[in-house]
Formats: sequence, structure tokens, C-alpha cells
Amino acid sequence: MSAMAPTAAPVTVLPSQTPSADAQRLKIKQAADNYESSFLSVMLAQMFKGVDTEAPFGGGKGEEMFKSFFTDAVAKQVTKSGGIGLSATVEREMLKMQGLQETSHGA
Repeated sequence: MSAMAPTAAPVTVLPSQTPSADAQRLKIKQAADNYESSFLSVMLAQMFKGVDTEAPFGGGKGEEMFKSFFTDAVAKQVTKSGGIGLSATVEREMLKMQGLQETSHGA
């Protein structure tokens, strides 16, 4: 057997895989918005349970099936339009937990 000579190959260090602070802020904002939408969807679903829909065009299996889609869409639109403030509170707390500074959203 012959001894193999060591090769002199350049060593490249991969860049850090940690996301940038801006990318983290964006993910946190999206998570907070999703949380508020989910919360509102549950609240709206409970609210609509008390609404009587037994009219000529209300009720039935069709309404039962699509009511959740409706409440989800309304919740997302409310959140997109500014929401009830839950998203901002959740976002602020998540930023603190990640050690990130809050940025102004320029209203």
C-alpha cells in the first residue's frame, strides 16, 4: 500500500443560517396576525351560534358547512384592516422574547 499525500483543498465556511433580524420580524408579524385571525374566527363562530338562521334561505347543511369559511374570511379581513389590537400586543411580546427591537410601522 502506498501512503496518500494530503490534499490542500480550500476550506469554505458556509454563511450563517440564522435569519436576519428583518426576516425574524416579518415571521413574528405574520405569526401574530395569524394568531389574531384565529382568535377572531373562534369568537365569531361562537357569536354566530346564537344567530337564528331558520328563514326561507337560511339553515341547512350548506350553511353549516360554509359558516366556518365565512368566519375565517371575516376574521382575516378584520385583522388585515387593523384588527382589535391583539396582533400588535402579541408581536411586541414575541419581539421582546427574541431580543429584537420594536420598529415603528409608519402609520
